[in-house]
Amino acid sequence: MNAAATHVVASIPEIALAYGVSDEFSFVFDRAATLFERRRDKLVSTVVSTFTAAYVLGWERFFGRDDGDGGDALEGPRQGGEKGREVRGLSMHMLPTFDGRAVCYPSWANLRDYLSWRQVDCHINNLYNTTFWALVQQGGMTHAAAEELLKGTVSGDKNEILWSRFGINYNNEPEMYRKGSVVFREYMLEDAKGRGSEVAGKLSTEHEQGQGQDDDDEESAVPEPVMSKTQAEKMRKARKKAKVVTRHVDIIRDEFWRQRPWIRSGKPGRAVNEEHTGP
Repeated sequence: MNAAATHVVASIPEIALAYGVSDEFSFVFDRAATLFERRRDKLVSTVVSTFTAAYVLGWERFFGRDDGDGGDALEGPRQGGEKGREVRGLSMHMLPTFDGRAVCYPSWANLRDYLSWRQVDCHINNLYNTTFWALVQQGGMTHAAAEELLKGTVSGDKNEILWSRFGINYNNEPEMYRKGSVVFREYMLEDAKGRGSEVAGKLSTEHEQGQGQDDDDEESAVPEPVMSKTQAEKMRKARKKAKVVTRHVDIIRDEFWRQRPWIRSGKPGRAVNEEHTGP
């Protein structure tokens, strides 16, 4: 899923970010995107078909091995399984398919709320599933008994069950399952003197000084000026050059967004893999 989503983001420069949990990915188009003249059906069908094609291509690579890790790179199918491993190929009787729909959120705050809800839902579902299967697989309980035990429990109760009965610290579970996957283009932030710094937990000077507060409650009703074809093509090329990364991080708090202002602004910065030769 992560590899297919990464391919979609890399292939469609107008996509600013993707967030995925389990078998569902959400793709966020840039606010000023003009792809297919913003026709909903064209956007949905393009994303779904691109995702499905990438997923099918990566099937043998990820499902034909014992240590599938949900990676984020497509390298094409292998020409056969490694020794001792069975490659479970596809057939016309079992082909992965996906559906999709488009939703237009009226403001940045609404979009943030939606993505936050998805990440909260990821945590709730994963904590439940982790506890449920620990009770079944390690505790010897039936499915019905485990479901009955977990009825009415809150997060603290499930964490206590995991730790007291099985010695499992939920906070040590893989972040991909606890927080989901965030796919986006990584750039470099420029500080006040023009020096580039790779975004790896660092903030721009403006944000460090507290001047980069979110203005979700002050959404401008004035539409952004339409870019010329030359400007749009230049921005598209800049996005195509950018490195697409997958991270399993908190997107509910503001820190993630303040460190990556280009996701909201739609203005690409300096690509991480470019050598900065400024002053």
